[in-house]
Amino acid sequence: MDDILKLQKYIDESNNIVFFGGAGVSTESGIKDFRGKNGLYKKKLYLNLPPEYMLSNKCLSNQPDLFFEYYKDNMNCLESLPNITHKYLKKLEETGKLKTIITQNIDGLHQKAGSSNVIELHGSIYRAYCNKCLKKYDGKIIFNSNDIPKCKCGGIIRPDIVLYGEMLNDSYNKAINYIINSDLLIVAGTSLTVEPACSLVKLFKGKLVIINETTTPYDKYANLVIHDSLGKVFSSLKKEGIK
Repeated sequence: MDDILKLQKYIDESNNIVFFGGAGVSTESGIKDFRGKNGLYKKKLYLNLPPEYMLSNKCLSNQPDLFFEYYKDNMNCLESLPNITHKYLKKLEETGKLKTIITQNIDGLHQKAGSSNVIELHGSIYRAYCNKCLKKYDGKIIFNSNDIPKCKCGGIIRPDIVLYGEMLNDSYNKAINYIINSDLLIVAGTSLTVEPACSLVKLFKGKLVIINETTTPYDKYANLVIHDSLGKVFSSLKKEGIK
């Protein structure tokens, strides 16, 4: 059976679908991933320092000027727009079949597309808070600042994202609950080589679909594997129709 028809069949037969997405979901919106052919790892390093350090709690604490320079240069996707994958998932949510979207991305594109139940494992560029008094801010304040953004209390206004070296918040436990209760897990746009993606997939015992341009360590455990661009896959699914 054609892979698209098989995926459509799985969707038609399922009533509790969870979508787990990585950076590959947003690359077709012009947002760079980390390890892809045009990702951040391919860019010239800042002072020979890797992206993991530039976006770490250690860098924010010890070299905030460097952290914010890198963050503003590389994480600003405020003008980016949802692509076919985001739009398809919004339509699938409307059918009642898709219960939640779990994303590792911080770009807010699922919400821009209209999806309502989105678990952001790593936070969002659209939120920020003072690291001293914890006052909440619109994340745009960071991108609009010329220097290190400061709160009236004197604290640094930092992005509400999980930096390297920090623990995930309660969203992880929420994601686990949705995954273990779902009957179809669609994993897309992630290499499944780093946490928390690996652990979340290991917990799932139902029908597993993996969509990614390259192979993943979990392909052998999936009921269906499609090695293609997400844009092509979800454009084809849209033609098949959401039933």
